[in-house]
Amino acid sequence: METGFCGPGLMGAPMIRHLLRAGHTVHVWNRTRAKAEALRAEGAHVVDTPRELAARCDAVLLCVADAAAVEQTVFGPAGLLDGEPGAGRPGAGRPGAGHPAASRRLRWIVDHSSIPPAATRALARRAADSAAPIGWIDAPVSGGVAGATAGTLAIMAGGAASDLAAVRPLLDAYAARVTHMGDVGAGQTAKLCNQAIVTATVAAIAEAVSLAQRSGIDAAKLPEALAGGWADSVLLRTFVPRMTQSGLAPIGALRTFQKDVDTVAATAYETGTPMPVASTVQQLLRLGAAMGLADADFSAFIDILQTPRSGSGG
Repeated sequence: METGFCGPGLMGAPMIRHLLRAGHTVHVWNRTRAKAEALRAEGAHVVDTPRELAARCDAVLLCVADAAAVEQTVFGPAGLLDGEPGAGRPGAGRPGAGHPAASRRLRWIVDHSSIPPAATRALARRAADSAAPIGWIDAPVSGGVAGATAGTLAIMAGGAASDLAAVRPLLDAYAARVTHMGDVGAGQTAKLCNQAIVTATVAAIAEAVSLAQRSGIDAAKLPEALAGGWADSVLLRTFVPRMTQSGLAPIGALRTFQKDVDTVAATAYETGTPMPVASTVQQLLRLGAAMGLADADFSAFIDILQTPRSGSGG
């Protein structure tokens, strides 16, 4: 299967490396070409536009910033389906000579981006309405940069079971677990559940670290002290060092958490779901952005909480 990949960023680049090591032919596009070129020496083929991927590849994987970026990559100028009826441009019926779909090889789009479920369903409907319909799989991931690098990501997928089965050999190159959650959009909903848990937990870890520090104990020892107990977790072992040490390489920007929690809040509103904890985390993240921390590491929750104690000033 000829494979395309759009978005070789912090997560996408190691995913592409796993595909290459597994023997897949991978064609790569990125808005900032230098990120794609960095993978050429490892065997990736770099293209100028997403539309080129549609002509060369059976499946294209997306790992981009948000719903607007997904829409632009698929339906925008020189996008995967640019000029086809599903892109909202003139054209109808079966593809004939000269029709964009006539030279298109693409059959599946796998979206690893984290975007709203409603947006996913709308984009999938547009792709299905193209002259040569596309199978859409929403497949957001969990595991962070470490999981992408190790090839142990967890993927929650939405879409037709037959479409997921067709692209499963690609996903298995960098995922330890792939769970079919249901129809298109179900994967994105599962990712929102994941992010609600993750962001609330990281916020609680930051509160615990702050309490430990202000109480005069060594917060860096919390993972050791809590190991094996109910508070022990991958997040505890990952974020306490990041909140108590300096100089560690970032694993993601706080603005990504804010985007996801805003989507959680919007989906909670649409479904009438009470989510008071997620609402509090949303306000913390908005405060962080107002403090200029939007581009700081995920662990910057601790910086939001580390305000001066009252009475400590001169």
